[in-house]
Amino acid sequence: MNHRNTTDVSEFLLQGFPFQPEFQRLLFPLFLSIYLLTFLGNVTIILLIRCDIQLLQTPMYFLLSHLSLADLGFTSTTIPKALVNLLSQKKTISYHGCLAQMYFYVFFGNFDIFLLASMAYDRYVAICCPLHYSAMMSHKRCLQLATVSWVVPTIHSLLYTFLMSRVEFCDPEEIPHFFCDVFPLLSVCCSDTSLIGLTVMTEGVVEVLTPFVFIIVSYALIFYSIMKIPSATGKRKAFSTCGSHICVVLMYFGGISFVYFKPHSKSPGFQDTVATVLYTMVSPMLNPFIYSLRNSEMKAAMKRVIKQRFQ
Repeated sequence: MNHRNTTDVSEFLLQGFPFQPEFQRLLFPLFLSIYLLTFLGNVTIILLIRCDIQLLQTPMYFLLSHLSLADLGFTSTTIPKALVNLLSQKKTISYHGCLAQMYFYVFFGNFDIFLLASMAYDRYVAICCPLHYSAMMSHKRCLQLATVSWVVPTIHSLLYTFLMSRVEFCDPEEIPHFFCDVFPLLSVCCSDTSLIGLTVMTEGVVEVLTPFVFIIVSYALIFYSIMKIPSATGKRKAFSTCGSHICVVLMYFGGISFVYFKPHSKSPGFQDTVATVLYTMVSPMLNPFIYSLRNSEMKAAMKRVIKQRFQ
């Protein structure tokens, strides 16, 4: 097999989507619509929270504004390049562009995970420790949670990007995916990738599973507390405060679990690609609608902001 040093690699070929040609023609308008809705929805959430003092001072919505920012970055990392390649005969990405895409994909994906864990902690404190909520979820604590959600994924992404920049790739450099992800890149490596594989199986798994376990434990304690509420009305009210967050967690981690926590093949199949599209494109698009349509506070804030702007 012919080897080429990473310094000689100028671009990669992307295999794209494993769909029938007649179906692929529908992907461009579909993905463009998803991206526009994601952009509109998440920008609206961010501006609404920043413009409404009542929402901005609430820990849940402070974290939600960061989640919307993460979703914007997550989709902007993959969808624009996918749209360009859908219109191109030669689906390529530059070497440095590929590493940059992998970095931001890993960063924003992990940023999402840590923010979801932070929001689960907020819901735990609100339901299980309501008398201490103001002290436990102070502005300082919210800033600490947001800072951790930014810093840890940054270090994690830099580590993966550095390790991947040190390997050699085979001819032809054809990545079996529609964007640059860690496992598809590893499948076209010709040099020893044992260190990267060990990092993925240790540091990578710990970084993903730790927030997920934290979310599971938080909601186990939340449900236990809710079950002790005597009235049915009280139980419904308590469940409604975390219903939106549960929907987002299930969508996001469901896709991640299907794609990453199973044996990997050389080339992602139809189901893998669909699952990837769901958590990288569909989930970020639905998040603003889940939080706004199911939330009376968001609706009230939207009315207040619109009323202020047109007075």
